[in-house]
Amino acid sequence: MGENMNNLMKYVKTISRCFTLYREDELKINELSGYQHPYLRRICENPGISQDQLAKRLHVNKSNVARQLALLEQNGFIVRKESAKDKRQLEVYPLEKGMEIYPIILEVIKDWNDELLAGFSIEERQQLANMLQRLMSKALTLTGSQESEDAICEKSGII
Repeated sequence: MGENMNNLMKYVKTISRCFTLYREDELKINELSGYQHPYLRRICENPGISQDQLAKRLHVNKSNVARQLALLEQNGFIVRKESAKDKRQLEVYPLEKGMEIYPIILEVIKDWNDELLAGFSIEERQQLANMLQRLMSKALTLTGSQESEDAICEKSGII
């Protein structure tokens, strides 16, 4: 049992990396990388979100956000505009191409969750979700991160 507990983060990290590879494979025909889907998803769900808000919601540093947004903009998924409220802020909006792929992103996430959780009972799924939410809350506390509206995964699945 002790060895399994020592490997807990290894399991979480491996699942996360596999999800990235899965997204990469599923979304490649749409010119979207496995790393870009969380950015585009949040932008489609929150048009006009600032780059700073995006960094906080995704728990990544601002330079990563800037890099990924530059690629999304270059590929015609989004546009960045100067904020009317604060000229130092850039707001991010989805373009038509981004909005068209948004339902595909949601379907890829659903398919991943369905496949990953196949064979788990409803009770086991709920227990797993509850335990992962507790771990995530503790991780956010340990890192001093603010919990955002989507920091606690959607109740129905994993982000």
